[in-house]
Amino acid sequence: MLGKADATPMIAVKDLDRARSFYEGTLGLSEVDDLGEGFMLKSGDTTLSVYRSQFAGTNKATALTFTVDDLDSEVGELKGKGVAFEHYDLPGLERQGDCYVAEGMKTAWFKDPDGNILSLIESGAPQR
Repeated sequence: MLGKADATPMIAVKDLDRARSFYEGTLGLSEVDDLGEGFMLKSGDTTLSVYRSQFAGTNKATALTFTVDDLDSEVGELKGKGVAFEHYDLPGLERQGDCYVAEGMKTAWFKDPDGNILSLIESGAPQR
C-alpha cells in the first residue's frame, strides 16, 4: 500500500516571496519547480512543497525536521544568517545554549517567517 509511495511534506506560508527567500537564501534549499501558488524545494533526497495558505503558521507542533551531521555547526551558521532559535521547557531534554540533548540525540528548533516550527536533529550525538 502506501509504504511504497513517496511522501511530500507540505509547508503552508502566507507570502511566497518571503518564504522562497527564507528557504532558499537562509536555509540553502533548492527550488525545483514553481507551481504558481506554491513551489517545490529539494533538501537532500526529499522534495517538499511550499504553498500559499491563510492558515500558515497555525500548527503548534514541529512541521519539518532536518537531519544534520553537526548540529552545533548548523545552529551557528543559521544564527549568523539571523535565525532565532526557540527555547522550550521539555522534561528529559537538557538545554545547552540553543540545543537540547538527550541520550543519543541532539536537537534545536526555530521558526520560518510564518511561524512554522522547524527543527534540526543530530542522531547518535553523545550526551555532554
